[in-house]
Amino acid sequence: MQARHKSMKASGETLAEANEQLKIINDYESPFPQFDDKYELVGEGFLQAGNVEIFQINLGKMCNQVCKHCHVDAGPDRKEIMTKATMQICLAALVQTDIPTVDLTGGAPELNPAFKWFVDEIKKLNRHIIVRSNLTILESNGFEDYAEFMAGHGCEIVSSLPYYKASMTNKQRGEGVFEKSISAIKKLNSFGYGKDGTGLIFNLVYNPVGAFLPPSQESLEKDYKRELLEKYGVMFNNLYTITNMPISRFLDYLIQSGNYNSYMQKLVDSFNPVAAANVMCKFTVSVGWDGQLYDCDFNQMLEMNMNHGAPAHIKDFILSTIENRRIVTGQHCYGCTAGAGSSCGGATA
Repeated sequence: MQARHKSMKASGETLAEANEQLKIINDYESPFPQFDDKYELVGEGFLQAGNVEIFQINLGKMCNQVCKHCHVDAGPDRKEIMTKATMQICLAALVQTDIPTVDLTGGAPELNPAFKWFVDEIKKLNRHIIVRSNLTILESNGFEDYAEFMAGHGCEIVSSLPYYKASMTNKQRGEGVFEKSISAIKKLNSFGYGKDGTGLIFNLVYNPVGAFLPPSQESLEKDYKRELLEKYGVMFNNLYTITNMPISRFLDYLIQSGNYNSYMQKLVDSFNPVAAANVMCKFTVSVGWDGQLYDCDFNQMLEMNMNHGAPAHIKDFILSTIENRRIVTGQHCYGCTAGAGSSCGGATA
């Protein structure tokens, strides 16, 4: 993958637009079977949600990094940020429910100027909070106290670390990112994150650095824990392996490198009904930075709103119209249902 310094959107690239991505992904003249047809063959009919367990909120597309695989196309040049007014609508929706977990993502969610206020308000509702932090933000000027803040609120932290070797991580996330990430992990460990008995959960995420599926989550976690502890003295709780979705920057990479067809074929051939039974969209609501509602984070980036009777915006949120809804699908859904499966919480099978 070529190094990036700006988002695709700021660079004016065609594939920055969701509709241009969908033209390629959902091309009905492609040799790949349609996901809905494949799913129906396993006797499930259509992909259907159940009870909502996770309320995932994208606080904005601004980020201090420009990672090569980023499905959000996030970066310092992205100005889309959730307003406090939209956050208040999200809180009003949460009050209607007993959804136990609120998952804050981005971009770098900490870059939203109302981040701390929002975490405070969610905590008042007695919900478990997950923050998807890129780690390096915790080492940036003005954010030095955020690790302690999140520890004080009992937030679970989930962070990407593409590999336990500096070269592979820096290749995907940018020069010097591995070193800053290790420094941030040491800070998190100092507050009790990743340590037994503290209740402060810190999980890492592995994304393949290339056009291949992740290896076994269980075996890779053992390697990560051994290498990171022995070489850097840092620890974490769980490793999540997540398949790269054929959208946004990774789609661009697949096309530019001539790997698109072979990667899609790999996903289709690896379709796993067991993995499909546990995909995140079945128990997650995804809220965009502007309040739009989606079945999952990937649909959000493709601007594929909830449908089939479910509301399109958080202001119209009614839980009964969202639970047991039909999920909006596309060819990218093969990414979550291939092999051991993939979700925001790692493998699903």
